[in-house]
Amino acid sequence: MAVTNQPGRYEPSDFQTGLCDCCEDFRTCCYGFFCFPCLGCSIASDMDECCLCGTGMPIRSVYRTRYNIRGSLCQDYLTAGCFPICATCQLKRDIDRRKEQGIF
Repeated sequence: MAVTNQPGRYEPSDFQTGLCDCCEDFRTCCYGFFCFPCLGCSIASDMDECCLCGTGMPIRSVYRTRYNIRGSLCQDYLTAGCFPICATCQLKRDIDRRKEQGIF
């Protein structure tokens, strides 16, 4: 019997905003555009990781796995590699929404 879903406390879901939903939180998008490393450091801090780990595929994969968000390592790699600012902003928006919902 093959395991296709990781056991966890969250139902499978998608990110709460789209990759290019900058209008959902314009402040975060400006933060990511004008100070991308700072936004990454903020994400890493939220997730109790090293400041250098806040951007890119690894942090996105860890977050997706933790909250049972649909996707794959390949999708994370392509998204973070081709659209790094958008992917990082999407991740921060999702973290902020989960904090508001009390599930972060």
